Formats: sequence, C-alpha cells, structure tokens
Amino acid sequence: MILSPNNRYLRSLHQFLVNNVAVVIAIAFTVSFLPVAAQFGFGGRIFYLHAMRPSYLSLVGFLPAAAVTIFLVNRSHDVYLVDYACFKPSSYYRVPLATFREYVTHFMPFLDDRNIRFMTRVLDRSGLGEETCFPPSLHCIPPSLGFSHARAEAELVIFSTVDDLLRKTCISPAAIDILIVNCSLFCPAPSYSDMIINRYKLRSDIRSVHLSGMGCSAGLISVGLAKNLLQVTPHATYALVVSTETLSNFMYEGKRREMHLPTVLFRMGGAAALISNSRNKARFRLKHLLRTITGTESAYRSVILEEDEEGNLGVNLSKDIIGVAGDALRSSIRSIAPLILPASQKLLFFLSCMARKVLGGKVQLYIPNFCTAVEHFCIHPGGPAVIDAVQNGLRLSENHAEPSRMTLHRFGNTSSSSLWYELAYIEAKGRMHKRDRVLMIAFGSGYKCNVAVWECIQPTDNADGPWEKCIHRYPMKA
Repeated sequence: MILSPNNRYLRSLHQFLVNNVAVVIAIAFTVSFLPVAAQFGFGGRIFYLHAMRPSYLSLVGFLPAAAVTIFLVNRSHDVYLVDYACFKPSSYYRVPLATFREYVTHFMPFLDDRNIRFMTRVLDRSGLGEETCFPPSLHCIPPSLGFSHARAEAELVIFSTVDDLLRKTCISPAAIDILIVNCSLFCPAPSYSDMIINRYKLRSDIRSVHLSGMGCSAGLISVGLAKNLLQVTPHATYALVVSTETLSNFMYEGKRREMHLPTVLFRMGGAAALISNSRNKARFRLKHLLRTITGTESAYRSVILEEDEEGNLGVNLSKDIIGVAGDALRSSIRSIAPLILPASQKLLFFLSCMARKVLGGKVQLYIPNFCTAVEHFCIHPGGPAVIDAVQNGLRLSENHAEPSRMTLHRFGNTSSSSLWYELAYIEAKGRMHKRDRVLMIAFGSGYKCNVAVWECIQPTDNADGPWEKCIHRYPMKA
C-alpha cells in the first residue's frame, strides 16, 4: 500500500508524538508555567521557596524530573561491531574468465547462440577478475545442483567463516544470545541457524532467525534486526550475524536473457559479524541505520525470483534496475543526509531549495558533499553500472569507489556479504583510522536500499582477512 504525502506526514507526526510523549508533556507544563513565572518576575521571589505555593513547588519539582525522564527515554542505546570475518575461498574454486566462457559455451546445452553471446558480452563488461570463485558443485561437468550440494556449500562457507570470527574475537559460543542468518535463495529444513546451533553447541535458549528472500541488502537488514534485539536487552549481549548466498541449489535454464545475469555476476562468498550492546572489545560503533523500500510496480519486479513461460525458475534482473536503484538511493540519502551532514552542507542545500522554488526551477539543486560527513564508502558491487550510478549521484572520487570496484574484481558479487569484503579492503589498505566513518549502501529485491554509518573505534592491527595474500596487487584496472 502506497500512502499519499498527507498521510505520510500525519503518520510521521503521530509517530513523533508517541515516541516523544515525555517531551510533549514537559513542553506543555513549561508553557503553562511561564505566565505564572512572569507574574512574579524571573529575577524576583519566584526563586525563593517561602514565596511559592505548594502547586508551584510541585511544578518546579516536576521540571527537573521531566528533564531526567527525557534524557533516559531519548538517550541512545549504542550498538557495536566487535569484529567480522569474510570467507576466503581456496584457489581450487577459482573460475578464470576463459574458463567461464568455455563453461557457458560447452557445458550449458540449454543456451542458444543468442544467449551465449549475451552472457559473454556481459562478462567482458562485468568488472570481474580472474580469481572469482564458484562452489565445488559448479565445477563438475555437467554442473551438479540440488539440495545436498547446496547444503555442502553452505557448510563450507558458513563454518569456516564463523570459525575465523570466533578465533579473532576469542568469544565463547556460549556467550552468544542472538543468532541471525540470511540467505535469499535457499532456505532448507533444518535451517542454517539450526546448523550453526548444532555445530557450535550454542545455548538452548538462544534467539535465532533465518531470513530469506531479502536479496543483496539482507546483510544490513540482519544488522538492523540484531540492533533492535540488542537495544531491548538490559545486560551485555552478543549477536552473531551470518550473511551468505548459496549458488548450488538451482540454475536458470530458460531463454530470457536478463535472468542469466546472476549466473554471470554472482560468486561464492559469505561473512560473519559479531554485534554487541557493550563497548568492550568493540572495533566500530553503529551510528545510523536506515531502510528504504521503493513501492512501485517496476521496483517490485526489478529483482524477483520467478518462472518464465517455460516454467524455468530464475532471478529476474530487469532492465529498469539502474533507474529503480537510483530512486531508492535518492530516498535513502534524503533520510540519512540530515543525520550525518555538517551544518554548512545543510545550509547550502536549504538555500538552493529556496532559490529553486522562488525562481521556478531555474537554479540547479545543490548536491551535498557527503565526503565532508564520512571518510569511506562501501557501495554494493552489483555491477559497474550500479557503482557508477552511486558514484556520480554522490559526487564521489575514484578513491571512494575503489573498494567496491576491487571487491567486484576479486570476489564478484557475493550478494549480502559484499559490503564486509569492501570494509576488509579498506582496512587491509591501512586507510582506516580512529573516528573515521564508513557509509554502507546496499541494494536488494523489493526494491530496497539500506544504508548504515559506522564509526571506527579501533582499527585493525593485522592484515588477516580475505585480502591477506592479494592486497599488494590492488588497486588494479578492473
């Protein structure tokens, strides 16, 4: 359901009044107190207790209590990133571009010449390098797909990543209170969360969730869910967030070209993050996290799992995806900009809006410089066109877009875990410093655009990560 602008404003006003009831009450009492104070004079007997009536004394006592209440209600319940880990695929799983072309040409008999030309042309422009990886089942001739192969891929990616994270953080699995796993295309029974609970002997009362169908933005959705659960927990708590995508469960075998794009761009990968409501051992603080959904029909159908006319199941990436992504990004930026931009940028934007309205649209709207608010950007590597659109829309330099392009080149599009590979790139390059801020931008089906801002508390002092053995070769021309 798409709300009209007036309904949106009324709903926003209602939410503000409900969420800030203490503020509203305090303002009402303060306004009612001002006429009484004016009768006595602000510098006169109003400040002497013997001159006050009991009702005035109660009112004066209420104001400090209201101020304390406002502080307690509206104080921030900070959430922190203790550490994260990304899956490091073995060189055995590498798929050079020449191998992929041969794979498409000779071992996918359901493709006709037209689709083969399309896929090879997309591959040439994809920005992928020679070291992206497929899961073991897709290296078979012919490819082996199905439940058992998908589960084996998930165990390979998830267990090795979680093992790495627990080793880095030295946190006991028994200390984890919340488990959130996201995988869009494969939701087996038992679920991935059950797999992790059984493998690491997590507590029987752990709160676990398996998210599916959220697309490439599911990583930040999972972080947002972890944040909500952590903020209502009074004691120090850890939440384990695991993001991955499984490629071994199915492959599109039809003729529609746009539904072959995931086969070209998606690669094996995964990440795990340990989130906490305690600052102890934390490396990043989550400052802001916003979620935007574009509620149009073209947005809904831009990234969707569907069947074609022949009954073949696949992920449809429509030709409208760049335009839809741009609309979702603009909506998200309008929401996040007031929270992070400095006053100077807000003023310039406000003045340009006023001039544009007064002069009837003859003045170009000022685009805020987000580089004054954050130092690093992690853009979802959905493809070169997506990265270019975000870079141009936010007026970013090549250095700001470098983590996204190099992640696409080295690891491909690993769906919801891609942003963690980009953050690892920035740290592996030694560019992260204390108090630096990172803006993450994720796109996904729906159509969703999620943004998160992290502030660095403690940069990493080691290069152990997915870029450990190859960071010296980057950046390179994608």
